Amino acid sequence: MKTWLLVVLLLLLAVVGTVSFLGWRQSVPGVVSLTAPPRIIGQKTPLTVTLQASRGGVARAEVRLVQGGKATVVARQEGALGRRVEIPVTLESAALGLREGGATLEVWGRDDFWRPLRFDDRAIATYPITVDLTPPRLELLAATRYVSPGGAGLVAFRVSGALRAAVVVGGRELPSFAHGPAEGGARVALIALPWDHQPGVPLTLTAQDEAGNTASRAIPAELTPRRFPTDTIELQDAFLTTKVPELLPQRPPSQPLLDAFLTINREQRRWAEDEKRRLGTTTAEKPLWEGPFVQPKNSKVFANFAETRAYMYQGREVDRQVHYGYDLASVKQSPVPAANTGVVAFAGPLTIYGNTVIVDHGWGLQTLYAHLSRIDVKVGDAVEKGQELGRTGTTGLAIGDHLHYEVLVHGVSVTPLEWWDARWIRDHIGKPLKEAGLPAISGAEAADEPARPATRSTRRRAR
Repeated sequence: MKTWLLVVLLLLLAVVGTVSFLGWRQSVPGVVSLTAPPRIIGQKTPLTVTLQASRGGVARAEVRLVQGGKATVVARQEGALGRRVEIPVTLESAALGLREGGATLEVWGRDDFWRPLRFDDRAIATYPITVDLTPPRLELLAATRYVSPGGAGLVAFRVSGALRAAVVVGGRELPSFAHGPAEGGARVALIALPWDHQPGVPLTLTAQDEAGNTASRAIPAELTPRRFPTDTIELQDAFLTTKVPELLPQRPPSQPLLDAFLTINREQRRWAEDEKRRLGTTTAEKPLWEGPFVQPKNSKVFANFAETRAYMYQGREVDRQVHYGYDLASVKQSPVPAANTGVVAFAGPLTIYGNTVIVDHGWGLQTLYAHLSRIDVKVGDAVEKGQELGRTGTTGLAIGDHLHYEVLVHGVSVTPLEWWDARWIRDHIGKPLKEAGLPAISGAEAADEPARPATRSTRRRAR
């Protein structure tokens, strides 16, 4: 009797165990989709579909797009794909025959985990999407007609249906800012051409919507050539002995002074240029400046913008760099005035520039004041035109007491001469704003052109 009961119990346990095991196998979740699809797709939209198996690995993955009852497979993978699979997909609306309106993105997946019964012939995730094939509307309103390497200008345009809009100069995007009545949709952007900008490099407007649709327009600006000077800097041991410890205190005693100087002149200079461009991205979205920028009183330019400098040591050239900005000489420790109204964006040491102040004037326009012996402002301070920012000095790679002064547009150094010139500002900044019917910048209003006297031929046509 006991033997019989034991056999029954063992059989019961075997049945229960088998049923439980099979039930557990059947209850294990299958493949899940971890995809974050776009809400809207356009003419050509890339995305990544991510699947993950709860147990085992993904054996089959498929992506389908469904619209109007028609399902199209846009991607499929099979085999031992691993536990987690990422499938890059590009949805090309024209090739898929899509039309504007609603659609559904379906993700199908199957794992290689054994189950008694399989129900894999269904989508594991569905995502509603909207097909938008209409690009943004982009209208060029006005632009500076003539620009030069190392120079600046302005473009005004109107855009609708765009997520972002920018000016592209040689592959680099320059931001734009809303200007004028909000309902008008007008935007403006300051253009900056680097000193080595080459003819034929396009200047374009571009706009992109949420679906990735883009629109672009060429900016009809004519490039006028500009030549830049060269100079030679003689390095003396006394200068190296003074400056290397200041700018490279971590220099090993065994490193030659010249090698340390080259590290400063190359690597620290490169870092400073990167920092200037980074600071250029943080700017007021409205113009803070008024009228022409001012040159410090009684100062004289003794080193030019975009001057290529050959550094000589003991009769041989050891380095070559470009000097951005003007060097302005005056008396020692002379006051350094703000060139225009703005907000202090940077105040402190900046490698080769020494003690430096950068003032933001809005729309990406900034001025830089370097080699200061003293700084009298801090980041966030609002400053007026002519307000003292500090005093000139010899910090950084300065051979003598002077002010290194730069004008920057989106972190790109441009010649200060343009911004000191009231007429240039009226013609290159104020005039495009006027032609676009947009509010003028105070002190930079475009002058009305005088009426031309009628000639005999024009009088004849008038009759």
